[in-house]
Amino acid sequence: MIRKAQAVWRGTGRDGSGQLSSESGVLAETPYSFKTRFENEKGTNPEELIAAVHAGCFTMALAFGLQLAGFKPTELSTEAAVTLEPEGKGFKISKSALTLHGKVPNLDEAGFARIAGDAEKSCPVSKVLNATITLDSKLV
Repeated sequence: MIRKAQAVWRGTGRDGSGQLSSESGVLAETPYSFKTRFENEKGTNPEELIAAVHAGCFTMALAFGLQLAGFKPTELSTEAAVTLEPEGKGFKISKSALTLHGKVPNLDEAGFARIAGDAEKSCPVSKVLNATITLDSKLV
């Protein structure tokens, strides 16, 4: 399976701007720029997108892990907070912190944490990130 996306950039790094599009059309010429990345201008940025895909991938992996263990979650909600920090003359993504809240009938906190930890390790996005990944899980 191969998934594709495209970035088009016009201008310099600080003053230019770009658009992101995905094969599925979910992103269609979505604007991004220095200001959407390092300030708070409306638009997206690579770190926000990485956070979304990490949260989505992990949560789906957890749903499969719970199913394999014989549990049916009512709801799983994950926030991923991606940290971008200076490194030399550039930047690096140093961390993705996952915060998970789950409603899973008939499962205790220890079992939930174990299955969630396994899901974090098996998530393809976790595997591709060269960053520290933390997980804070809670049954609610």
